[in-house]
Amino acid sequence: MKIIMLGAPGAGKGTQARMLAEKYSIPHISTGDIFRANIKNGTELGKKAKAFIDAGALVPDELTIDLVMDRISSEDCAKGFILDGFPRTINQAKKLTEALSKGSGEIDWAIDVEVPDDEIVSRMSGRRICSSCGSSYHVVNIPPKKENVCDECGAELYTREDDKEETVRKRLAVYHEKTQPLIKYYRELGKVISIDGTKEMEAVFNAIVEKLGD
Repeated sequence: MKIIMLGAPGAGKGTQARMLAEKYSIPHISTGDIFRANIKNGTELGKKAKAFIDAGALVPDELTIDLVMDRISSEDCAKGFILDGFPRTINQAKKLTEALSKGSGEIDWAIDVEVPDDEIVSRMSGRRICSSCGSSYHVVNIPPKKENVCDECGAELYTREDDKEETVRKRLAVYHEKTQPLIKYYRELGKVISIDGTKEMEAVFNAIVEKLGD
């Protein structure tokens, strides 16, 4: 089963991807993980990616596709995989479709986890991270026992720059412009499964599994 996770930043698609990967015994793959692994291992593709990253530039689509295709050609992807955070643009999606058609076939499903912008802003701006151990909290959903203090180690909690409301809204604007058109692209291919992402995590997961089947 070859799956792509779609949805705005903060929609919870990463959490769902991890849960689905465990259920179906297939790898959960993010481009960030691919970049880090290749750079750490000093592969040729990793060296090329590092040059762009070190220069503060985006890794070109062609190189990103090469890295993704190299990863999904691994033995552990024989039964399928879940792509999280890729593709991000129509161009990347088309290149992925083209590359897959030459080897392992095609994407089976693109799962769109739908959450309104205002709820995403509330979710993300309410997140707090421990400055010492990295534990994660939410002022409403998972509050610490003592305000702004980590339950685990007692260190101070903070709000990441990319979780601040202004930053979240900018990220959402980029998502709507660049990434949301992917839903239309995959819908025209008959691949989209739309899921209400405003429900509890387990309910969202169960709804996805019901659509995918066993």
